[in-house]
Amino acid sequence: MISAKDVTVARSGRKLLNAVDIQLLPGRFTIVIGPNGAGKSTLLKVMSGEMLANEGEVTYFGAAAHLHSPEELARRRAVLPQAVQLAFPFTALEIVRMGSVAQGSLQPTEQARKALTRVGLLGFEARPYPSLSGGEQQRVQFARALAQVPEPVVEGMPRALLLDEPTASLDIGHQISVLEVAREFADAGGIVLAILHDLNLAAEFADHLVVLDQGRVVDEGACVETVSDRTIGGVYGISGAVGRLPAAHIPFVLPQSRYR
Repeated sequence: MISAKDVTVARSGRKLLNAVDIQLLPGRFTIVIGPNGAGKSTLLKVMSGEMLANEGEVTYFGAAAHLHSPEELARRRAVLPQAVQLAFPFTALEIVRMGSVAQGSLQPTEQARKALTRVGLLGFEARPYPSLSGGEQQRVQFARALAQVPEPVVEGMPRALLLDEPTASLDIGHQISVLEVAREFADAGGIVLAILHDLNLAAEFADHLVVLDQGRVVDEGACVETVSDRTIGGVYGISGAVGRLPAAHIPFVLPQSRYR
């Protein structure tokens, strides 16, 4: 389990996160939603160990995250950041291989090729990363994360995927494909945290939905409970947008423009 307890992050007198508690469990796909500036990316950075909280603590299976070496963290979790900037024209394979090298693989190239295949980029190995479309670059970065944690569980210890807007720049088919891979990772015993803006994809894939607003967790739980007019209206300022599929009672969000 990866856990954040009473985590507060402040910058320039403003609390980006305010006493946040969250638990990431093996076998569970946790998705965080919330408006721009809610603190979602900050939360993921703190959970990954990239950023230290001003107050509170993040633990990995009972041990404080900051006590783990970078090498240990690299073996325990892989991170897909919101944006990646590269100064050199690496190939797709070279980018993905960085993940398998960080994990300590004895066959990093083969592991990288398998990850590219999992995201539908077989044959892209030699393509220069800057020549790829935005969506293709996003899938290469996702493959890098998969190459870093190729197995959801190793020697009884779950690994984690921490994904900040993994569907950005992707068409709807590839959005679903990426989330299905993450779903499979969780189903096999791994830990998955993803930040999404698409509320319908969040409702479809999340086992546990966390709603963040102004640095606080305002609601969390199963999608059938958290995706409601009360929560969505209060956080996003839209009313009457949530419906239910009659057969399964699954929520969906269909906002209407006030100008229609």
